[in-house]
Amino acid sequence: MVRRTLFAVAAVMVAFLLICGCTGTTSDPTPVEKQQLRIATTTSLYDTKLLDHLTPIFEEKYNAEVLIVSAGTGKALEYGQRGDVDVMMVHDRAREDTFLADGYGTDRRVFAYNYFVLVGPESDPANVSGMAPEAAFTAIREKGMAGDASVIFVSRGDASGTHSKEQAIWKAAGFNYSAEVKGSGDWYQEAGTGMGATLEMANEKEAYTLSDIGTYLAYKGNLDLVTIVDEGDILLNVYSAMQINPEKFPDINSSVAKDWVNFMISDEIQQEIASFGVDQYGQPLFYAAQNDWEKIGVTEAEVKNPVV
Repeated sequence: MVRRTLFAVAAVMVAFLLICGCTGTTSDPTPVEKQQLRIATTTSLYDTKLLDHLTPIFEEKYNAEVLIVSAGTGKALEYGQRGDVDVMMVHDRAREDTFLADGYGTDRRVFAYNYFVLVGPESDPANVSGMAPEAAFTAIREKGMAGDASVIFVSRGDASGTHSKEQAIWKAAGFNYSAEVKGSGDWYQEAGTGMGATLEMANEKEAYTLSDIGTYLAYKGNLDLVTIVDEGDILLNVYSAMQINPEKFPDINSSVAKDWVNFMISDEIQQEIASFGVDQYGQPLFYAAQNDWEKIGVTEAEVKNPVV
C-alpha cells in the first residue's frame, strides 16, 4: 500500500513538472535577437504618423526593431546611395528611376498615393481658387512680381519630392524655375525644411504653399490655411518602397528589407493605409495602391508582385 502511494505521488510530480516545462532546466530560454531595419523616408510619411501606425505591426510580426530617419526625398536618396539604410520610401518617380538605374536600389513596389494641394490664406489675395495648378502658379507669380506684398509663395526649397513637384508645375506653366522663379523676388521664399515646418511658415506669413494632402490634413487643426487648388492631373503623388541593392552594399539587412516591402503591399497593410486617418479627418490621408495601379500609371507588378 505504501509503495502504491509513493508511485502515485511520484507520477503526479512528474506530470506536474512536464506541464510546467521544468524537467530540463530552471533557466528561461534565450530570447531570439530582434532584426534591425533601417528606413529612410520622405517627411510626409513620417509627419502624418502613418509609419508610427504601421511599424508596431511589423515589429511584432517579424521580431524586428525599425529605425526611421525622415528627410526630403533628395536627402533620403543620399542615405541610400551611401548604404546607410536598408529601405527607401520616397515619392519622386524620376529620381527613383535614376536611383534604380544607377544600381543603388532594387525591387521597387508602389504602395500608396494621394494628391498635392495648393493651400493658402482664406482671403486668397492672388484670386486663384479653383484654377488649374499651372494657371494658379502663373497668377501668383505675376502678382508677386508686380509688387503685391500680400502675395507670397513659400517653397519647400529642400530638393524633396514636393519641391520637385513644384518645379514640375512651374515648368508646365511655361517658366524656367532657376531663371524665372527661384530668387526672383520677395514674393518667393524658400523654407529649406520639411513639409510640416513649411506649412507652419506659410501659415505665419499668410502665404501659399504646395503640400501633399496627407500632411496638410494632419496639420490643418493648427493652421489658418485653406485648400485653394486641389484638382489637376499634375497633382498626383505616388509613394513607393524599395530595398537598397545588396549587391552594391552587402552589409544591408536584405532579408528584413524584403519583408518590409512585401509587408507594405500586403492585403492587410493596404487596408490599414486605406483607412488611416478616416476616423480623425473624415477621409484617408493616403489611398491604397493595390487596386488603382492603372489609375496612377504604374504596372500591376509594381503594386502586387511580392519580392522574392
